[in-house]
Amino acid sequence: MESVLRIENLQTEFRLRKGAVNAVDGLSLELAAGECVGLVGESGCGKSTTGLSVMGLLPANGAIASGSIKLAGRELVGLEESELRQIRGNEIAMIPQDPLTSLNPTMRIGQQISEGSRIHGNLNSTEARQRALEVLEMVEVPRPLERLNQYPHELSGGLRQRVMIAMALVCEPKVLIADEPTTALDVTIQAQILDLIDRLRSELSMGVLLITHDMGVIAGRSDRVVVMYAGKVAEQASTEATFSSMRHPYTAALLASVPSTEAARERLVSIPGLPPDLSHEINGCRFAPRCVNASDQCRAVEPTLQQEPSDPRHRFACFHPVSGPLARPEGPKQAPKQASGEIILDVVNLKKEFPVYRGGLLRRRIASVKAVSEISFAVERGSVFGLVGESGCGKTTVARLLAQLERADAGSMHFEGQDLRSLKRGELKGVQRNLQLMFQDPFASLDPRMNAGASIREPLDVHQLGSKAERQARVAELLEEVGLSASVASRFPHEFSGGQRQRIGFARALATNPAMLIADEPVSALDVSIQAQLLNLMKDLQERRALTMLLVSHDLGVIRYMADRLAVMYLGTIVEMGPTAAVLSAPVHPYTQGLLDAVPVPDVTEARKRRGLKVIGELPSAMDPPSGCRFRTRCPLADERCSREVPQLRAFDQGVQAACHHPLASPLVAPAN
Repeated sequence: MESVLRIENLQTEFRLRKGAVNAVDGLSLELAAGECVGLVGESGCGKSTTGLSVMGLLPANGAIASGSIKLAGRELVGLEESELRQIRGNEIAMIPQDPLTSLNPTMRIGQQISEGSRIHGNLNSTEARQRALEVLEMVEVPRPLERLNQYPHELSGGLRQRVMIAMALVCEPKVLIADEPTTALDVTIQAQILDLIDRLRSELSMGVLLITHDMGVIAGRSDRVVVMYAGKVAEQASTEATFSSMRHPYTAALLASVPSTEAARERLVSIPGLPPDLSHEINGCRFAPRCVNASDQCRAVEPTLQQEPSDPRHRFACFHPVSGPLARPEGPKQAPKQASGEIILDVVNLKKEFPVYRGGLLRRRIASVKAVSEISFAVERGSVFGLVGESGCGKTTVARLLAQLERADAGSMHFEGQDLRSLKRGELKGVQRNLQLMFQDPFASLDPRMNAGASIREPLDVHQLGSKAERQARVAELLEEVGLSASVASRFPHEFSGGQRQRIGFARALATNPAMLIADEPVSALDVSIQAQLLNLMKDLQERRALTMLLVSHDLGVIRYMADRLAVMYLGTIVEMGPTAAVLSAPVHPYTQGLLDAVPVPDVTEARKRRGLKVIGELPSAMDPPSGCRFRTRCPLADERCSREVPQLRAFDQGVQAACHHPLASPLVAPAN
């Protein structure tokens, strides 16, 4: 098959004060028309730099030092910027990772999409607008004519990503570079976007370079895989060979790091340490400091790519290759966790709405966002309770209500016997010492002017726990407990990696020895290998301290690994609740089943079976939720009754409760007619 994109021995470097850094070092790959090649690896391995090199969009301090990039036989390296502008967006296009920052907030959607066809297709304004409408229909945007006149902030994350795809496809390019196109999206919207890209590459015979760190996405969508580590190719093979008979220890470790929604709660494989600093000279194999198989040879000599004897297209760079997937470590055998029976948190009919106003000085309330609608659940002491659902379902609002960062409109929240809603502001201090919050974004939640030690010590200062010397000793103890050296206490947030910042946030939350920790998406922004390290750490400390935890996440694999019980939320309501293993092994509510179907699994056969299985459409507006069952507008089983009657939670086998008129299992007690 003829290559539409051929990269040979690409060297891309960034000039820094302390010298040049080879961010991409000797990369070679080919991409055929209609083919999808996955480029996978941790952050900083050179994936996005490869995409920017192909597009000719490197920052001012970046440059291609050597190598070749050919698009349909035409050399791109060395072209003048004016020539690249004729190719960029026309013959080759890119979907960036964050659509909100990539779209112009001051321009309407129609203007932004039509820009490419006006520049490259010489269309007039009317023709370009019609073409914009066509591509919005092509990428399955609902009410496309209405969207043309909207601004980016008026669209959901999924719709913004579809707009970015429409912009990339408006001139029907030969090659599409998709740089983490679904990282910031829920699994349901992610599945829709990936299905869309699959369909379009087939219809347009377009080559797709799919850049991601998600091994599940790679398994289900790519034909071949290139695994990068520290700027170099560690392994490249067909997708089937990459997952069934990988040879590089790094590939095997990445796969073993992924939490599963189906497997027993085995300990995750975590890759120790961090990728190397490329600004320093590296001797030998770049993965050697983190590899359990490394020898003196690995530390002295850099391995080159060699062929697998049985498969000439399977190549890997390793002196001590593995033979297929790694077995997960068994760890110490533990008896199943016994329920304490003591309820530490009891939430009853919790409700929260946010008013929406219109106007200036004389603004008036025109509606309300129904964020949480009379939900009830209980958490046992020493257990982990998971809240799962799409963005906008109310999970984070529940966490903020419990942490008293927002005030509830109705209902009760009893924590250790005290009703949080009845407490005055001055009475909250004692409760908040025992109820701590771990934020989703540690960089935004840590004060950039405070070093790590001061950030961790701050809760101790606020609650006046111990003397100054005792507080300092406690900081050192906490840093060691979360896997960091006490010597890093003097460093500031920008001097840490994302995983290290999240460990500091964890240490800060544990400083006061709380009885309960609320963790809001604590690993969503991390690479899978760093995520595994942090999840293992959180699980170990939770069990060691008998810590109660409310874990908010949209990742069912994370919930499966951590949580004893879970509640599935949809548009402010709980639709299913029960023991985690029972709910995820045999879901009762169609929405729960839809979430499971949409999860990208790191298994090629299973992932490809799931193509096309998805929850359809976008989440309805919480200002005007559907009547009756709120899920009915996206449910394949919905009928007229679902639009009239609000379903109530009913009991099913294994302690599961679900609110559905057409459940996927029979209730213990049939509903009255």
